Amino acid sequence: MSFQISALLLSWTAILLLSLVVAGLVRQVHALGSGGRPATLGPPPGGSAPAFDRLGPGLLLFLDADCGSCPEVLAAAERIDGTPVRAIFAGPAPVAGIPVLAGEPELFDAYRIPATPFAVVVGGTGRVLGAEPVGSPAALRSFLDRVRARETAPSAAGVPG
Repeated sequence: MSFQISALLLSWTAILLLSLVVAGLVRQVHALGSGGRPATLGPPPGGSAPAFDRLGPGLLLFLDADCGSCPEVLAAAERIDGTPVRAIFAGPAPVAGIPVLAGEPELFDAYRIPATPFAVVVGGTGRVLGAEPVGSPAALRSFLDRVRARETAPSAAGVPG
């Protein structure tokens, strides 16, 4: 095969691969632009909490030992009063002032955790009250404040929750 034919074949192969990449990017942009929350972003609020009989109600923090902001979020979680908190790691976990579950990749799958740190609040009835990524102690506090406000708002207005 001559150099020109090889170069032409290689060029068309590159063009084909680039068109597939662009098609994928267009699909992603379209999905982001549709405004819907991705179905894979944690458990849906109001749904049943997996392994509730084992974990119980409270704040579940999904963390990773290699995550850059996880130690700060874990330290902030240790200072939360009035809410049971459990830290869950897929692999090895550090020692903390709250209950820590290490080596629990199946919980990450059951709760559909896409990234760490990720917080899930489970109510006393075993229903998910809220779930979202929390990349900092401030984001964790803000998330907890929003979940608590939603919990108290219906009862304050006399509407059953």
